[in-house]
Amino acid sequence: QVQLVESGGGLVQAGGSLRLSCAASERTFSSYAMGWFRQTPAKEREFVAAISWSGGSTYYEDSVKGRFTISRDNAKNTVYLQMNSLKPGDTAVYYCASRYYSIGYYPDEYDYWGQGTQVTVSS
Repeated sequence: QVQLVESGGGLVQAGGSLRLSCAASERTFSSYAMGWFRQTPAKEREFVAAISWSGGSTYYEDSVKGRFTISRDNAKNTVYLQMNSLKPGDTAVYYCASRYYSIGYYPDEYDYWGQGTQVTVSS
């Protein structure tokens, strides 16, 4: 099965930037659509961004549009989430996820998940 490992989280001040990475074990990584989700203790896991298997299509939750950028490097079996202009409301555990071929927008549409990486934005 596919194993996903997130990294790059940490503590940052409001207005700062972080880049999250998600490394996949799957040799056919390029056949999978990838997504980023986030979760706090008070909220359900929510969609943040997704990218198609080819990298040709990207989608974002409204609150992160213009601030976050999802990308992938299929040669490295890695997906990234560049997060700029971070706000305290972005504080959450961020998870990467994968599903075969096509993009999904809900957690139950994804088959494989990483363990998550904590992002904390201070004011």
